[in-house]
Amino acid sequence: MTEPSGLTDLLAKSSKVLAFTGAGISTESGIPDFRSPGGVWTRYDPRDFAFGRFVDSAQVREQSWQMRRELLAGTPEPNAGHKALARLEQGGRSLGVVTQNIDGLHQAAGSQRVVEIHGTAREVMCIGPAPRNGTPAGCGFRAPVSWAFERVDAGDVDPRCPRCGGLVKSATVSFEQVLFPDTVEEAFGLAQECDLMLAVGSSLQVYPAAELPLVAVRSGARLVIVNDEATPYDEVADLVVRGRAGEVLGTAVTALLGMT
Repeated sequence: MTEPSGLTDLLAKSSKVLAFTGAGISTESGIPDFRSPGGVWTRYDPRDFAFGRFVDSAQVREQSWQMRRELLAGTPEPNAGHKALARLEQGGRSLGVVTQNIDGLHQAAGSQRVVEIHGTAREVMCIGPAPRNGTPAGCGFRAPVSWAFERVDAGDVDPRCPRCGGLVKSATVSFEQVLFPDTVEEAFGLAQECDLMLAVGSSLQVYPAAELPLVAVRSGARLVIVNDEATPYDEVADLVVRGRAGEVLGTAVTALLGMT
């Protein structure tokens, strides 16, 4: 294991840090990643929730609300890793966070600029009456996910948009769904701008998001990977730290802010 003192040194030399986070930063808050034992896809078949099937099947839509309720069960709180990244931004050294996660914990920790490349499970959105080719085509209606749960509990198992009557789904990117173009553009723009990227808790295997660290490196940034397991980009990184995100980031950021 590489000691996190090297991370503190790199942070001290950087003024435009960008965090890129995956499921590993939220497991410490009690949220299992999708594929680990106890994860969502051990209880549901992900193919059942592809965008096209959601559009075509009322039964799939009904089951999706049950899945979302399970995903959001309990009251997960931001952990030391989320809080450390928020403190880094508040200290004026960070451009913000690009996350693959859909749990909203970065915002809850106090991060202001959070680019949710796979959307958010905390909201729902209108996708239109019959969208095709994996592209939402809604009227712009969005609401907290509690809006949908309240309607399901009232007996409306397939709630529709109150504005246009279109289908409503979680504001996340489902399988076979096109990523939100503006979000992708913002994420890649930040990767090109940063001088240090912290890739935290990501397997770096899900594209196109996993390309972000390479974009940063090609644009001249240094790369730090904080992860429990090896990733495909370990040999490219300036520093690899094996350990829990909360402990590693919390220690490094506390040491950094104590230096300034």
